[in-house]
Amino acid sequence: MRRVFKTSLASVAAVVAVSAAMVPLAAQAQSQNRPQQQERGQTADGAEANTTARRPRIAPLRRAAAAGPCPYVKILYDAARYVELTGDRVAASNVGFTGEIEGLVSNCGYQDDQPITVETRVLFNLGRGPQAQGDQRTYRYWIAVTERNKAVLAKQYFDLPVNFEGAQTASVTQDQTIVIPRASATTSGDNFEILVGFDVTPEMADFNRSGSRFRVNAGTTQPPAAQPPAQ
Repeated sequence: MRRVFKTSLASVAAVVAVSAAMVPLAAQAQSQNRPQQQERGQTADGAEANTTARRPRIAPLRRAAAAGPCPYVKILYDAARYVELTGDRVAASNVGFTGEIEGLVSNCGYQDDQPITVETRVLFNLGRGPQAQGDQRTYRYWIAVTERNKAVLAKQYFDLPVNFEGAQTASVTQDQTIVIPRASATTSGDNFEILVGFDVTPEMADFNRSGSRFRVNAGTTQPPAAQPPAQ
């Protein structure tokens, strides 16, 4: 179900309007994905585990007409992954529920002095580690609208209920609509930035920031038995 996230005119009134005339452009889908994921990701210490890349499985959005550039839409790196860890060390055996924002596409439309309407589609890959309890988990993520490279103008949280139904992993796509008022007809979309991320703890953010990561199915398969040395 698509929901609408509206920022207030008061929150964007301080944004500096672009005085130059805007050239009419066809709206472009703004895909700001993280670098392509590796099939096996990285080990907990950040080492590369496999060099096979994969493309996120996410359908494009319908294009809309815009009188100028669209806002920049990005995944915040520090909140791009959700990893629950138990115990006193970072290990696959201590992983609970996990999540990763695998893909993001967007598109915008606005004419004259109308608000900027941004359609977003986010692909979440989610997992159950060995410490995960139960088949159901409600993840939480947020979308923030900022003045580009400056202050946050508005931020809204969303619940993402997931039923794994006995499986170890699940993929969920969420569509959201963001409405950004404009101070005048000369205020273009590139004055704004839209950020997406999981609601993570400070410890999770530090883990992400360090470059460490687990696959969403971390700890669900047994490593191969050690082989005896060749004679």
